[in-house]
Amino acid sequence: MVQRSKIDVWVGHFVLIGGLAILFLALQSANLLSLSFQKTYQVNARFDNIGGLKPKAAVRSAGVVVGRVEAITFDEKSFQARVTLGMESRYVFPKDSSLKILTSGLLGEQYLGLEAGADVKTLVAGDTISSTQSAVVLENLISQFLFSKSAEGGSVDVSKVKK
Repeated sequence: MVQRSKIDVWVGHFVLIGGLAILFLALQSANLLSLSFQKTYQVNARFDNIGGLKPKAAVRSAGVVVGRVEAITFDEKSFQARVTLGMESRYVFPKDSSLKILTSGLLGEQYLGLEAGADVKTLVAGDTISSTQSAVVLENLISQFLFSKSAEGGSVDVSKVKK
């Protein structure tokens, strides 16, 4: 009987560790958990339209994650979205670097793409990146296409345009 209860305890521990591992992987893949023990510095950026960008989204440069979106707020004076980035201290970028909101795949998650500039001075904590490009909204592209076709005098069969 004692041998049976020892086996039950070990099986219980194994199942618990497996459940925690699955939970960890689920949170990591959903970008809800980021384990980074690197020191960070905060940089701000302003966008006219952030689309579906969310806090904890990656900031990538050349495909490498160099930071994360920490907060998104609305600036009532400029009527723009203010995005606060947590950049890893080991990565240093020129002050004239630019940010774009990009999408992984056709309908994937949105992230920030950081392109390094050529300035000698580098970004420090509290700086604001002024060169930004807002998110591309699919609905706006479709309406622009339809509007340009109608302006040309060509007819567009709306039933053939996918929604």
